[in-house]
Amino acid sequence: MTRVYDPAWWLPDPHSATLWGRLGRREPRLGSSALPVTREHWDTPDGDFVELVRLAPSGPTAGQAHASPEDQPRLLVLHGLEGGTHSHYVRALFREASTRGWAAELLLFRSCGSAPNRLPRSYHSGDTGDARLVLERLRQRHPTAPLGVVGVSLGGNVLCKLLGELGPAATELMDGAVAMSVPFDLARASRQIGRGFGAVYEQFFLKSLIPKAKDKLERHAELQSLVSLPRIRTLWEFDDAFTAPVHGFASAADYYERSSSLPYLAGIRVPTLLLNAEDDPFLPPQVLGEVREQLQGSAASDWVTAEFPSRGGHVGFTAGGWPWAAWYYGEWRAAEFLAQAFADANRSRFA
Repeated sequence: MTRVYDPAWWLPDPHSATLWGRLGRREPRLGSSALPVTREHWDTPDGDFVELVRLAPSGPTAGQAHASPEDQPRLLVLHGLEGGTHSHYVRALFREASTRGWAAELLLFRSCGSAPNRLPRSYHSGDTGDARLVLERLRQRHPTAPLGVVGVSLGGNVLCKLLGELGPAATELMDGAVAMSVPFDLARASRQIGRGFGAVYEQFFLKSLIPKAKDKLERHAELQSLVSLPRIRTLWEFDDAFTAPVHGFASAADYYERSSSLPYLAGIRVPTLLLNAEDDPFLPPQVLGEVREQLQGSAASDWVTAEFPSRGGHVGFTAGGWPWAAWYYGEWRAAEFLAQAFADANRSRFA
């Protein structure tokens, strides 16, 4: 099916396009009758655990009428900073999966789940280990199922970095990938988000990040020699005071440099869609030009589709003539891209 993205005229600026998803959009709740889910804790090799929210496949997809549930396509979602089951894009992606008969999993990054993690560490934009672990286990448990991954915002950076790290080996773990509203350059994204009205977003994130960090300090005395939490006003200050020392970085600048996905893009060897709006208030638009430069002339250009519409905000991509007739291009486009990747992978398997 073909649908053309025509940004909603009634969301005329980047901030309204961004905020509509949280304030105006309505998606079914995970755990409702429309999207019945289960939660599982999967132990990790370092003695901790990750939490997954899982949606069973609702039925066979087109062309697989006689396939078993184990053969149905699966979607793994990697959420953004302080995201989770409440995130509108997570709910929308699960809705898309359910409509298509797919299974879906949401990886809740450490400290974003329903229970405190065992270890002092938390999560960050460059940590690809847990995502890789979950993908490996999903492949082991469902070896015949097409598998796609959607990473959004922070989760998109994690996904792009993982794809670049794995290179051709990524095809053993997934058949397609979509990274949406990615902060490809973390340092510039951190500076950008606090500018002007963007400070509203920054304070929103800090409102939950700081209490979580204080709870870590209370439960893990060994962190107190590494971390002090003075009055923190920006995400850069938070990452300098907490994220960097807890996860082995020298500073926020060191963390951003080593964790940004931009240098990893040329290594991608899996069908991948990069979907970012040029007016995303979380990222300077010139970074998208650098993304194109990374892809041009590299083998990754054969694998990566870069789609950068002029409007859409951050994880917005709302279309439709009126608010009561809105439709959401981002999640639909992600599912359509993966459906095509699954079809291509199936043809290759049986060629």
